Amino acid sequence: MKRLFEVNEWKITELGFNPEDNRLAESMTSIGNGHMGMRGTFEEEYTGDTHQGMYVAGVYYPDKTRVGWWKNGYPEYFAKVLNAVNIMGLKVSVNGKAVDLNTWEVVDFKRELDMQHGVLTRAMLLKHGEEEIKVESKRFFSIVDKEIAALQYTVTPVNLEAEIVIESYLDADVENEDSNYDEKFWLPVEHGIEERFGYVTSKTKKLDWHVTAAMITDVEGARCEVVDGNTQYVANRFTKQAAVGEGVTVEKFVALVTNRDHEIDALLEQAMKRVHVAFESGFEPLLATHEAAWLHHWEEADVKIEGDVEAQQGIRFNIFHMFQTYTGEDSRLNIGPKGFTGEKYGGATYWDTEAYCLNFYLATSKPEVAWNLLKYRHNQLPQAKENADKNVGMKGALYPMVTMNGEECHNEWEITHEEIHRNGAIAHAIYNYTNYTGDTSYLGQYGFEVLVEIARYWASRVNYVPHKDVYMILGVTGPNEYENNVNNNWYTNLIAAWCLEYTQTVHRHLAQEEPERLQELMHQLALTDEELAKWADIDAKMYYPKDEAAPGIFMQQDGFMDKEQILVAELDPKHLPLNQNWSWDRILRSVFIKQADVLQGLYFLTDRFSLEEKKANFDFYEPRTVHESSLSPCIYSIIAAEVGYEEKAVELYQRSARLDLDNYNNDTEDGLHITSMVGSWMSIVHGFAGLRVANDTLSFKPMLPKGWTSYTFRMQWRGHHIHIHVQPNAVEIAQTEGEAFSLNVHGTTVEVPASGQITVPASMTV
Repeated sequence: MKRLFEVNEWKITELGFNPEDNRLAESMTSIGNGHMGMRGTFEEEYTGDTHQGMYVAGVYYPDKTRVGWWKNGYPEYFAKVLNAVNIMGLKVSVNGKAVDLNTWEVVDFKRELDMQHGVLTRAMLLKHGEEEIKVESKRFFSIVDKEIAALQYTVTPVNLEAEIVIESYLDADVENEDSNYDEKFWLPVEHGIEERFGYVTSKTKKLDWHVTAAMITDVEGARCEVVDGNTQYVANRFTKQAAVGEGVTVEKFVALVTNRDHEIDALLEQAMKRVHVAFESGFEPLLATHEAAWLHHWEEADVKIEGDVEAQQGIRFNIFHMFQTYTGEDSRLNIGPKGFTGEKYGGATYWDTEAYCLNFYLATSKPEVAWNLLKYRHNQLPQAKENADKNVGMKGALYPMVTMNGEECHNEWEITHEEIHRNGAIAHAIYNYTNYTGDTSYLGQYGFEVLVEIARYWASRVNYVPHKDVYMILGVTGPNEYENNVNNNWYTNLIAAWCLEYTQTVHRHLAQEEPERLQELMHQLALTDEELAKWADIDAKMYYPKDEAAPGIFMQQDGFMDKEQILVAELDPKHLPLNQNWSWDRILRSVFIKQADVLQGLYFLTDRFSLEEKKANFDFYEPRTVHESSLSPCIYSIIAAEVGYEEKAVELYQRSARLDLDNYNNDTEDGLHITSMVGSWMSIVHGFAGLRVANDTLSFKPMLPKGWTSYTFRMQWRGHHIHIHVQPNAVEIAQTEGEAFSLNVHGTTVEVPASGQITVPASMTV
């Protein structure tokens, strides 16, 4: 394994320039603030291999679907998060020579992401002939004022006097690398430039999303010229004579606003107002406020690992990107698989949000953040009902596999039409929220509507088999996408039956707690007792595949044991990853599993299965799993920790935590795996610490991995702010906010005082 970045608990540092891995480094050093974000590309021009990417939350384009053979039901488009205006661009020259790392000799190079403070810096010593210069840059995207970004960039001649020319620009003439038809998605609207100030407004084709970027740039003591390039490019050019060792510093402030948040006619006024306020504040004060906000984030959500710096770096890297990708204030937004780090997967919403990401925000943020993730799906219930109807007249709601606005926009038939288990994740998220927070108000306001329509879909999708008196679900793809068009995927059948059962549970809850609201909903939804009874019958008679060749194992689907039963360990490593070396036909015929499938059910519905059942199924499925989905290792890690497989749990944690840092799947140059990053947090909190919530009680079963001296995590639960510190011989539990309350540690009930701490000795936890 080639490791590009130094191991450090708070920093991602690239020492020495690696042109062949530049895209990977750009992904790793991306920064954002929930509203916008940018890959870690160079500010100055670079003619080598690079992926210049700047993205704005909620701004997308419906790119016409491109497939070789059209099938009925294909979505008309695949949504694309858009590469937007380059707001950090500079053109730099020294004595007439353009600064470009592809043409200058790179004597020394350091690119560094400071995760503790949310700042990207770079320091370089460059040489061209006999001329040497130093370049230093620092940029951040404010998490205090999310429409603001700022850059400080210094060029210093080392061994010569030099004329330094720096052209600070905004360039909206950009393109997406993943465009289906090599089309540019932006049209110019207006632009303007004057001394030290410029702006560009563009709009997207089709949907007319408007984005205005305004900049103020200043170089003290420099001559400024206006460069009015074209309708999509504006610039200020600064020229200054510099003595040997004299640095020339440019400070650039940018405001980026969209018509998602402002009226179109007010965009320029808003952008001008915001950028002038930022400029008047000054770079250092803005940076100080931004850094203080990041430190507050860490106070609320840090995970500290003693004794393993690699594990420490991994978890903090993942927490950092979760917070800079999604902040939860806006229920119109969700979490894209690549966040602001790349264009793969279109930047759209997948089931990853409900199945994985929600866990993190429940425990580390105020409840409104998780509420907004649920509300996002309620907002799109009408489109989910339309989507079900398009699938040959199914009833109820089928939530899309991939979406920006609620419409399905995924164009692979085996995913679009068959990976219907995603509906279960939407319902389970509602359960997860109410179970964790204790707040059941969501059920009557929004949740029951979603649950009823999901239940209706499952009831219309099952197939009743009279001679067996069972219900089956045929022609599906489970979470394991290396199996397509199978019958009776165990997890899909399980989660479908659970959805029907849970909807009835919520119906009974509302009948007792909110009877008037329930009557309104029954009328609104035309829900009858007969329909509820039908759901109960399906739940009771759901079919689950079994095979006598593997007693005690929940068969992944019908016929699974008919495949050649070889293990991953028996494969020559040259075959891995399978998805880059095997044909799709060979993958489909193999026994190999892409990601947690049966184990996804054991994790979701953990209280329904014994440790013996979990152990048996882990022993059977993990050796057949290649973990070629970023969502896979954490689920296996959690189950491994629960059944006592410590070494395996740690191995899989490391794979989840350092998936991008060590580029396990050889695809990080396309962008980071944002929605799976929470898996490393889940592995620690749900796995090693054994966090569970049942019957309104918080419980833990902590274990300390070998090689770790201790670990500490911070979390919130029903108004309690808690620090859990797991040590070799004890568990310390401190509360920084909230009244005294009881929780359970390894079966022992303990009282945690208000603003106090307790220590549970190891003798009490065995």
